[in-house]
Amino acid sequence: MGIVNIDDDLHDQIRRACTVTRRSINAQANFWIKVGMLCEMNPDLSFQEIVADELRAAGVQPRPLRPARA
Repeated sequence: MGIVNIDDDLHDQIRRACTVTRRSINAQANFWIKVGMLCEMNPDLSFQEIVADELRAAGVQPRPLRPARA
């Protein structure tokens, strides 16, 4: 583990975002760093696709929002 020096304005944005996402400041920064890295590595995928892939990789199996049509 290391120390990351970030701009005060970015730290303020992270602090504000973590109140909405219910993450700690460190967890919010980690999430943004990881998603940013994945976006750079996979420019053909949307943010939603990247997050869905990460959730599936973690074993999360969301249920459909609507019942399947017969």
